[in-house]
Amino acid sequence: MARIAKEVSGQVLCFIGFVGVCLTCGLPMWRSTSFIGANIVTAQTIWDGLWMNCVMQSTGQMQCRIQDSIMRLTQDLQAARALIVIAIVISFVGMLLTFVGGRCTSCLKNESSMAKVSITGGILCIVAGAVCLIPVSWSATFTIQDFQSTLTTETQKREIGAAIYIGWGSAGFLILGGILLCTSCPKNDGRDGTYPQPQPMYPYMQPPGVYGPGSYMAPPKTYAPSVAYTGTGSYMPNKPYAMPRTYSAPRGQYL
Repeated sequence: MARIAKEVSGQVLCFIGFVGVCLTCGLPMWRSTSFIGANIVTAQTIWDGLWMNCVMQSTGQMQCRIQDSIMRLTQDLQAARALIVIAIVISFVGMLLTFVGGRCTSCLKNESSMAKVSITGGILCIVAGAVCLIPVSWSATFTIQDFQSTLTTETQKREIGAAIYIGWGSAGFLILGGILLCTSCPKNDGRDGTYPQPQPMYPYMQPPGVYGPGSYMAPPKTYAPSVAYTGTGSYMPNKPYAMPRTYSAPRGQYL
């Protein structure tokens, strides 16, 4: 029961992480800034993402422009495009394997195959979390350095957007879910085709005549014979026997 609970918890965490990675990829809020001009009415918010840039006015009107050329992006966002897509693919495959190899499903019948598939799915989820963690951390570092730089004007400074925080949380969910899935399998993973059998209720007792640890009967006692037999090599009867008489035919009979 505890193993099933571990697997279900790991599957749920991996699913949440997969959804979070998809949101991180699609949301344009990797970098955000709020620029207020001379008039408070002209305030606007600028969002920079992997696929588009959006400008939201104070009136609620928002305009987005798709980034046609990847060369206009910074180095961190260029690498983030590829890494986030790879993380989505790996996490999807890993999550699919965890559901196939789970004990709560009937896709596989062999215990050894279920354990191997579940461990493989957990490892893929951990890898996907690490791949997702790299671009969001790189983008956050680049944003902080650019904000603290004296060469950047006030209107060009960006802050860490909501997509970065979602990416950090998604990576954490994927890594934690993968660890739970990898540790939910039994100690004997079935490589030799056998699994630990339940211990008997009563200890095994050896049959009579077998002596050693675990025997329950003492060895039988040996007794010496009362009279030792010594053979003479020949047998002599105690009572002598007479020789049989010879047969003689009665007189007067025909021979």
